[in-house]
Amino acid sequence: MHEVEKFKKNEKVQQQLKSGDTIGCFYIESPAMRGLLKKLHCQDYLTLVAASSIIRPGVASSGMMKEYISRFHNPNGFKYLHPVMEEQLKETFGVMVYQEDVLKVGHFFGGLDLADADVLRRMMSGKSRNKKHLNEIADKYYAHCKHAGYSDALAKEVWRQIESFAGYSFSKAHSASYAVESFQSLYLKTFFPKEFMVAVINNFGGFYNTKVYVNEAKKLGAVINLPCVNTSQLNTSIINNDIYLGFIHVQSLQSDVINQLIIERERNGAYVSLENFMIRTQIGIEQLKTLIRIDALRFTQKSKRNLLWEAHLFYNKSNQKSNYHTSVMFEEATEEWVFPELEYNAVEDVYDEMELLGFPISMNEFDLLKTKKRLDTRAGNLMDNIGKAIRIMGNYVTYKPVRTKRGELMAFGTFLDECGDFFDTVHFPLVLSACPFQGNGIYLIMGKVVQEFGFPSIEVQKMAKLAIQKDPRT
Repeated sequence: MHEVEKFKKNEKVQQQLKSGDTIGCFYIESPAMRGLLKKLHCQDYLTLVAASSIIRPGVASSGMMKEYISRFHNPNGFKYLHPVMEEQLKETFGVMVYQEDVLKVGHFFGGLDLADADVLRRMMSGKSRNKKHLNEIADKYYAHCKHAGYSDALAKEVWRQIESFAGYSFSKAHSASYAVESFQSLYLKTFFPKEFMVAVINNFGGFYNTKVYVNEAKKLGAVINLPCVNTSQLNTSIINNDIYLGFIHVQSLQSDVINQLIIERERNGAYVSLENFMIRTQIGIEQLKTLIRIDALRFTQKSKRNLLWEAHLFYNKSNQKSNYHTSVMFEEATEEWVFPELEYNAVEDVYDEMELLGFPISMNEFDLLKTKKRLDTRAGNLMDNIGKAIRIMGNYVTYKPVRTKRGELMAFGTFLDECGDFFDTVHFPLVLSACPFQGNGIYLIMGKVVQEFGFPSIEVQKMAKLAIQKDPRT
């Protein structure tokens, strides 16, 4: 993990970065960052250092992020605003990317002394918001520009770019250290992808929720298993190709119950029956019902409904009451009940999983839709449809609201298609107002496919949330 210089040059790691396949990796997994990596075709450390800074609000909101990408791909196809920019900012193609760049521009172009330039740096880092002092510095800046013979348009444009950095841009050292940790994450994801995703799930601190990381692990070839009383731990674990979700993910399951069932299993071996499990763990009926509903006792090879019947019968039998509260050396054979065949619908399991885990495992969410109609368009073929109007189904992941220059609200959305691949959407103010986001679920999206530097997205024209099948038990 500490041989950073070695794997900065590893071709597989570089390709992982260039592809934007960075879900779970430190600082480079957000939709905006993955899009930026793809637009830059970023595959080396220095480019990642710059990307880590230009994604920040200051550079992005000023329009200079787009300008940087354009100049990066065509380094001889633009003109520097002024020779000072070429001299001081050649590494970043004349674009102020780091806090140090503003120090350079303020001093060498704007004639500010280094003390005033440092005030700008502190303002950028959020350590100062003295409006009066800023106005004084601006007056000095414009006075110098006039004395130096700069045009008003040039002076205003450079100051506009400087002001945009009030959105907390990074120093170069900060970006460089972030990029090191990003590369460490990339190394792990490249060579230990499933194990890495298990660690990300257990970290509970990424950009996305657990559902997205579970989807990523599945895409990487892992078999996702619901919690199991004979296999699972508190946290999510991996055995060969099988990932077992941890009990920590099950809503309303108490920590003392989890600890007890794990400790008892480790001391005395696997559980062999429902009754064996109940006697050994002394679990209460409500907690047992939760484990049954999440299918954690599937080793019994009995249906959830039969298990629930057996559990209630066990607790209602008065002659079992004493055994429940005391340890037993030998288990007595108990009467085997023959239950009638009970109605079952797989959708019931999905609703149990969504209630207890927050997302389904046993069924693709698209199969839960009321409509059986499927569309041909997928995230993987958007580049084949540039400029075309398309319809696509997407499982909502997240969205980012932003304000236009006119102060109107628009948004950028992120969805998963039926195959679990990401695609991005743009929602302009009128469309967002008419077709707002309505929380989690699957949406039918109509829009035009556009691309920027080889990265596709959909300019949404219409969007509607699709209805899903109801829980048959209701």
